[in-house]
Amino acid sequence: MMKGWMSKFKAIFALIVLALVLSGCGEPFLSALQPKGEGAEMIYDLMILSIVIMLFVFVVVMVIYTFVIIKYRQKKDDPDFMPKQTEGNHALETLWTVIPIILLLILAVPTVQYTFALADTSPEVNEEGEEQDSIWVNVTGAQYWWHFEYDGLEVSTSQELYIPTDRRVYLSMTSQDVIHSFWVPSIDGKMDVNPTGNTNEMTLLAKEEGVYWGKCAELCGPSHSIMDFKVVAVSPGEFEEWVQDMQSVTGEETPDSATAQEGQELFANNCMSCHAVGSSPNKIGPNLTNFGDRTKLAGVVEYNKENLVEWIQTKGEDMKPGNHMLDAGYDLEDEEAEKIAEYLMGLSPSDITSESAEDSVYKDSDLSSLFPEEEAEGEGEQSQDGESEEESDGEDSSEDGADEEDSDEENNDE
Repeated sequence: MMKGWMSKFKAIFALIVLALVLSGCGEPFLSALQPKGEGAEMIYDLMILSIVIMLFVFVVVMVIYTFVIIKYRQKKDDPDFMPKQTEGNHALETLWTVIPIILLLILAVPTVQYTFALADTSPEVNEEGEEQDSIWVNVTGAQYWWHFEYDGLEVSTSQELYIPTDRRVYLSMTSQDVIHSFWVPSIDGKMDVNPTGNTNEMTLLAKEEGVYWGKCAELCGPSHSIMDFKVVAVSPGEFEEWVQDMQSVTGEETPDSATAQEGQELFANNCMSCHAVGSSPNKIGPNLTNFGDRTKLAGVVEYNKENLVEWIQTKGEDMKPGNHMLDAGYDLEDEEAEKIAEYLMGLSPSDITSESAEDSVYKDSDLSSLFPEEEAEGEGEQSQDGESEEESDGEDSSEDGADEEDSDEENNDE
C-alpha cells in the first residue's frame, strides 16, 4: 500500500515540476504579462480580474469542502449517522445559482466594454474637441513577412513598424496569400488578416518607448513559427524625423563605396522585380528601404553579412522554408552576392533606429509637419476669408463714400 502511494506521489510531483518548467517556456519579449500599451493593459486587467474570480471560487469551495469533511465525517461511536439532507432546499439552490450569475456579470461587463473600446477606430479628439490627424498604416501579411505602408505619408517599410508613443496609430489589415494573425502582445491583442478582400482594423497605442516583438498567431505554413516582426515605438519628435528621412529616399542614391555601387547595379538587375527601395508600392517581396537598420535578418536570423550572403544564395530555403523567394530566377556568384549584401547593409537613411527607442531620449511633437496638405487647405480658407473681409470692407467704404457724396450734394442744393 505504501509503495503504491509513493509511486502516485512521484508521478504527481513530476507532473507539477513539468508544468512549472513548461510555463516558463517562450521568449521574454513576447509576453502579454508585461503590458506597455493601451490594449495590452485592458487585456491584462481582464486576465487579473478572471484570476481573482477563479481564486475566490476555489477558496470558497475548498473551505466548504473542508468544513463538510470534518464536521460530517463518520463517527466511530455512531457508524450509521446520516447528516441532514438538503435536497430541495430552495434557498440554497437559489444561492448557488445567483452567485455564479453575479460572478459572470462582473467579468462580462468590462469584457464587453473593452471589446468595443479596442474595436473603436474613430479619430482621436484633442482638448478643444477637434479631431486630430490620424496616422493610418496599411498592413499586409505574406508568407512569411509583414509589409507596412503609411497612408498619405509616402513611406513604405517591411518587418519593422515604427510608431510614435502616446499617439494612437490605426492599422488597416489584409493578406496577399493565406490567413495570418497580427499580434504584438506587449501592446495589443490579436487581429486576423484575410486574403479575400476583407479588411480588418485595429489600433496601437504604445505608452513607453521600446522595441516590441510581434508574431503571426495563425498557422500559415511551414515557417509560421518564425514569422516575426518588430514594432519600434519612439518619441513623437523622433518619429517625425524618421518619416521625413524615409520620405527623402528615392532608391537612386549613390552608395559610398565602389563595392556597394556595384551591388546596387546587381540589385537593380536581379532583385528589383520583387523588392523596392523607397516609397514604391508593395511588390512580391519585402520593402528594403531601411534594411541596414535591422537587427534581425528575415525577422529571426542573426543580422550579419555572412548570413545575408547565405540567404541570397540559398534564397532562404533553410532559414525560412516555404518562402516565395525560392521561386526567384536569379543565379549569382558568391562575389556578386557579397556586393549586393554590401549595398543592402548600407541602406540606412535615418539616424532614428531601434536603438533610438531605448536611449531614453524623448522628443515631443504634435506631428503637424506630417500633414501639410490639410494645413495648406486651412491656410487657403483663411486667406479666402481675409480676401472676402477686405472686399466687404471695400464695399462698405465705397458705400460710405457714396453716402457722403449724396449728403454733400444735398447740402449744396440747400
